[in-house]
Formats: sequence, structure tokens, C-alpha cells
Amino acid sequence: MSTNPLVQSIESLAKERGIDPAIVITAIEEAVLTASRKSYGKDGENLKARLNYETGDVELLAVKKVVETVENPATEISLGDAQDIYRVYGEEYAAGIELEDEIEFPKSKEKLGRIAAQTAKQVIFQKVREAERRNVFDEFSSRVGEVVTGTVKRFEQGDIIVELGRIEASLPRKEQSRAENYAIGDRVRTVIKNVNENLKGPQVILSRTDPALLVKMFEQEVPEIYDGTVMIRGAVREAGDRAKVAVYSRERDVDPVGACVGIKGTRVQAIIRELRGEKIDIVEFSEDPVEFVMNAISPARVQRVTIVDDQDRVMEVVVEDKQLSLAIGKKGQNVRLAAKLTGWKIDIKSEEEKRKEVEAQLAGFDWNAVAEGQAEVPLTGAAAMDALFDPNMGVETATEQVEAETASAGPDEPVGDASPHGLDEGPDADGVGEAKQD
Repeated sequence: MSTNPLVQSIESLAKERGIDPAIVITAIEEAVLTASRKSYGKDGENLKARLNYETGDVELLAVKKVVETVENPATEISLGDAQDIYRVYGEEYAAGIELEDEIEFPKSKEKLGRIAAQTAKQVIFQKVREAERRNVFDEFSSRVGEVVTGTVKRFEQGDIIVELGRIEASLPRKEQSRAENYAIGDRVRTVIKNVNENLKGPQVILSRTDPALLVKMFEQEVPEIYDGTVMIRGAVREAGDRAKVAVYSRERDVDPVGACVGIKGTRVQAIIRELRGEKIDIVEFSEDPVEFVMNAISPARVQRVTIVDDQDRVMEVVVEDKQLSLAIGKKGQNVRLAAKLTGWKIDIKSEEEKRKEVEAQLAGFDWNAVAEGQAEVPLTGAAAMDALFDPNMGVETATEQVEAETASAGPDEPVGDASPHGLDEGPDADGVGEAKQD
């Protein structure tokens, strides 16, 4: 370590700002060079600044190239003149000078006045600040998604400025949980969401609402997740209210949901406390979309799930009448989070709503056309319900079932008898009457 005061100051400054000392030295050399151009720039000389580590002095040098014929005396010197200059060090040294070599001539810094010193100072500060910003950007860009703990320093138009060691990060209003309030000096655990670069330098954006924060907390609280036995396959949040986490076990003997909940809920309760009472539904992930949606709708119990449109990923979920409000959740929160977690659009209906829908479809059927053989017999009773709830049951198969029921009624009975009279909950009386009149 150098004992020179200037070099020690440089090393101290670099350590304080978290940058390489070489960056500070380069900044000082460039500052002296920039300031000297104001005094020597008119001469067109090729100037160079260099820190002497022994003396702590920043040397200013004019560099000239050794050429055969001098065209620009400010930047070139002839071979003979160069050898004459270096002959004072010995003939052998002078003979070693060759064409294209560069020779440095010391320049006086006495001409550099107060303005030049101010310029040098500004250049040093600018270079150090740029290096510091670049260092912060590089460091935190690689830490996006990492959970960090900081101290609330101040509030700026709804945003919270959090002190993270030697830097300040921003927790914007939209990244704050509405269930949380902070005061200056409070400790806050957040996740690094992004790092932006602007004119003021890199800005580290923190979040308390990002699902990544929830995932990281589970990784810290649940050893099975940390060691990879249990995997988190998805997490969604409406921060401050509710969250859903889909977990999957890589070992058959390990219950992924139980591992996350812990004994008497100790593991998940620690996370709930950290999130100020946010409710967390831990559901088991499944490759089967129907089973996954049924799990995701929890805590509501699902009666039936039907894939309405596989391409557009639409499902119809039927629950008991008394479970409908629980399945939908407060302002649709439960079904909205379930849809977000599974990636399927979910249409929730109660059994009563579904029954009315089936009745309405049967009531609008043209029984006259059936009697005249111009239309197929619609599904009835349990067959109709099965066809509506079972997407794998084709129309042809269902029709065959009804035809079999019709044939079993006897050849003398009219086809109309296989219609609403045979339904447990059939179409309305008007429709039946019209079929009989025909």
C-alpha cells in the first residue's frame, strides 16, 4: 500500500464509493488533461497525464512521435533530434531510439490557473459519479427478484424511499400493499423488481406486491422448497387481500401442501404475519387442467368441471348452491385468482343455475320437427345432464342412448312419448301440448 497521501486518499474514496481505485486514478488523469487543454490546446500538442505513485504528483506530458521527416513539430520529432536528447543517458540508450517510437516531454503545470483547477475538480466528480452509478446498475441488475431488507428513509409523493446500504431505492405507491403502513425508520422486506436508468442515474425499484416476494418467503420458510423437494409452480396475489400458490412435490411421500403449511400452520403463519394478514391459499398443482382448476377454486368444493373450449381455454365449473359465493369470492376475487393461477377462463355456476339453463335449452326445442323426423330427439333427463357436464360424451352417443330408450318403450307408442313426459324435470307444459296435438 502506498504511503503517499494522495494515493491513500484515492484508495479511501474508492472504498467509500464501492468502485475500483483505477477508475479514480483515470478520472484524475483525465481531469488534469482536460484542464491543460485550455492552456496548451492551441499548440496542437498531443498531451498526456499520468499519476506518479511514488510522488503523488500528476505529471503532464507532451508526446511526440519519432519520424524521418518532421511535418508537424508539435507532435513529431526527427530521429536525429530524439537521439541527441537521449544521448545524455548514454550512446547505447540513444542508439536504441527508432522510428515510430513515442517520446514524452514534461510540461509545466504552472500555466494551469484556478479555472483549470475547477475544471479538473468537476471532471473528477463526474467520472467518479458515473463509475458509481454504473457499479450500482451492474450490481442490482443481477439481483432482480432477490429479497432485500431496508429502512424507510422518507416519503416522496406517495413513494417510499428505502435505504439499502449505500444506496436509496424506491418503493412506488403501486408496489405497496394497501394493508400496510410504514413510518420513517421502519424496517421493510421487499423484492427487487427492476433497475431503471435515467438522467439521475440508476433507480432501483422495489415491490411489496410482486408474487416473487411471496415465492421467496416460501423458499425461506419451507426447507422442502429450498432443497427442491417441493416446487412452486405458480403464485398470484392481490396484495393485502388474498394470494394463491400452486405447489408440486417431486417425491410421492411428501405432501406439498402440508409441507408449506407446517405443523399447526407455523410455516404459512410466519408468511401471513409478514404480509400483514394476507390470506394465502396453498393448492396442489396438477398437469390435468380439470383437477388443477378444481384445486385452484378452493376453499370452495366443486361438483363438476367441463372444458367448454379447449383452444380458448374456457372451463365451466358447477358448485353447490351454498358454495357459490365462496367459489366466486369477494368481488370475484377467488375465481379471478384461480383463473390467473391456472391460465383458464372459469365460468362458475351453481347447480340451480345450471338446472335452469338445461331446462331453458329443452324448452326451446322443436318437438314437432322430432315427430316428423326432421330433427333428432334431444337428450332427456340424466342423459341430457351428462351430455352437458361431460365434454367427452359426443352428440351421436347421447342420441343413440335416447333412441334406445325410445325403442324400449314399444313400437306402438308414438315418438312424442319419449319427449317431455319422460323427463324428470322436463320442458314446460306448453311444449308438451303442442307435441301431442301434432
